[in-house]
Amino acid sequence: MLNIALPKGRLGDQVYKILEDAGYGCRGYREKNRKLILENPEKGIRYLLVKPSDVAIYVEHKAADVGIVGKDILLENQPDVYELLDLKIGKCKMVVAARKDYVEQPDRTLRVATKYVNIAKSFYGEQSRDIDIIKLNGSIELGPVLGLSDVIVDIVETGNTIRENNLKVLEEFKEISARFIANKSSFKFQNQIITELVDKLKTGGKVGGEEK
Repeated sequence: MLNIALPKGRLGDQVYKILEDAGYGCRGYREKNRKLILENPEKGIRYLLVKPSDVAIYVEHKAADVGIVGKDILLENQPDVYELLDLKIGKCKMVVAARKDYVEQPDRTLRVATKYVNIAKSFYGEQSRDIDIIKLNGSIELGPVLGLSDVIVDIVETGNTIRENNLKVLEEFKEISARFIANKSSFKFQNQIITELVDKLKTGGKVGGEEK
């Protein structure tokens, strides 16, 4: 069996549709149950339904052979895996945002609220900017609103949450989308089946909403 770590939620549904179009459907996926493992013996695949932020962990430690994960998680955690394909779905952007009345003060340490600590450090490190990281796990937009931080570093899709909380995007600095990744050992020893799956995702499914 090839173990595929599939993120639960909307992204997982999009990814499953691509895999299904490529001939890797699995009975029971759309049934309302709490099963976390689904199998298709004919295709020799097993789906592991996991939290999106955990996909790369499962793949890196070989609990799964391959998986689908957001580029933001790869950049933040830098797991030791192969990135094989950009699926061109789940698109969003990594941005810096602040209150609408925010004025940059380069000589003062910048307070940055984010859950993407490593990405923020890397971004501001390239600018040699002194920062104070305030790690938050949710409702990042509250940081500037309540004076906890000067700016936030976060991903946005439509930008509605930013606008509805009276914030503005100062800079967009990274395109994010879903990536197909593989465990390095699995890619070596199950290369044929993994390569075949990648090729079918490229040519047989609807990658990025377009017929390939």
